[in-house]
Amino acid sequence: QVQVVESGGGLVQPGGSLRLSCAASGVTFSSYFMSWYRQAPGKERELVAVITRAGADTNYADSVKGRFTISRDNAKNTVYLQMNSLQPEDTAVYYCNARVVGRQYWGQGTQVTVSS
Repeated sequence: QVQVVESGGGLVQPGGSLRLSCAASGVTFSSYFMSWYRQAPGKERELVAVITRAGADTNYADSVKGRFTISRDNAKNTVYLQMNSLQPEDTAVYYCNARVVGRQYWGQGTQVTVSS
């Protein structure tokens, strides 16, 4: 049974930091591209960051470049999203996605709220 579980969300003040984690089980983790998406109220889900299978390459949405860092630990079947200099517009539910050719899996999401 495949499980993708996010953690680490919460309430943070503007300018603060959070680190999200996503643990995947039931898959050969190192075979999967891993991504973080987010969805704010009333908006479509958008891609935030993606990391290749060995972690050699990453890509980011323009809105988070220089502030967010995606990384992975294949030994722990976990992908991370370090978020710095958070702003109110980063408020959203953050979702983890595991993808290979022909299939993908989503986590249930974790809420990030940036507010003073």
